[in-house]
Amino acid sequence: MLSQFLEFSLIGIASGAIYVLAALSFVIVYKATNVFNFATGQMMMFGTYLFYMFDKQFGIGWVAGLVAAIICSALLAMALERVLLRPLLGRPAVVLVMVTLGISSILEGLAQLIWGPDVRQLTEILPRKPIFLGDILIPGKLAWGFIIVGIIAALFMAYYRYSRAGTAIRATAVDQITAESLGINIRSVFLLSWGLAGVLATVSGIITGSVNGVTPQLGDVALNVLAVVMLAGMTSVGGVVIAGLFAGWLETVVGAYLGASWQSFIPYLVVLIVMLIKPTGLFGERRIERI
Repeated sequence: MLSQFLEFSLIGIASGAIYVLAALSFVIVYKATNVFNFATGQMMMFGTYLFYMFDKQFGIGWVAGLVAAIICSALLAMALERVLLRPLLGRPAVVLVMVTLGISSILEGLAQLIWGPDVRQLTEILPRKPIFLGDILIPGKLAWGFIIVGIIAALFMAYYRYSRAGTAIRATAVDQITAESLGINIRSVFLLSWGLAGVLATVSGIITGSVNGVTPQLGDVALNVLAVVMLAGMTSVGGVVIAGLFAGWLETVVGAYLGASWQSFIPYLVVLIVMLIKPTGLFGERRIERI
């Protein structure tokens, strides 16, 4: 029984890695711009389709296709910020939320028109061979997905913490007016944060799609990502990594022992309880509004 629990736990933690990069995509935009990007899931989905298009339809190979998809996704995300969101700066938050919801609908509709509703299988870039830890078996794709996510998340957090651009993002997150008075071009920070969000979302989508295939509904995973972000606190970069792994573990263990019907709502119940006790999330910071 213990070995079975450990196996479910390790599989769950590896599955939770899927949420980590998408959650980081959400948080980096929110910290830098104060925009709730409800199009994160559709950015994942569309970037994954771009990878499929460059690799399978254009036939340039999965390595070049991956690079092309990441570049195009970053440019698309920055274009959305520049054309659709920047003119609305200073408007009520609900207006920006509705715009991101509109973007999500547009991206999903475009995917339906271009690639149709059927499942598209990606090139198998993750090894299928399972990994054994004693008697514990971990599916190869999940294990390698976890490793790749860990490397990317570590590189991103180092970039965010130590680079000049990361410092500019953190300064803008604290106080946009003060950051601009210190010579930081906050509009460039907005562009950069959306570009990074596009890259993170696309890589997350490709890892997810390499396991399950890609359909226009791939973006629905963002509902779980939102739960992860709320659990961690929408301002915590490190917190969403922990919360993403915890959410994956919780879903898998609950599903294994209680069934899929419990699995579908238990994580949200946990988030609700946490939010009632600590509205800023487990790792979120309390923001003081000065009038």
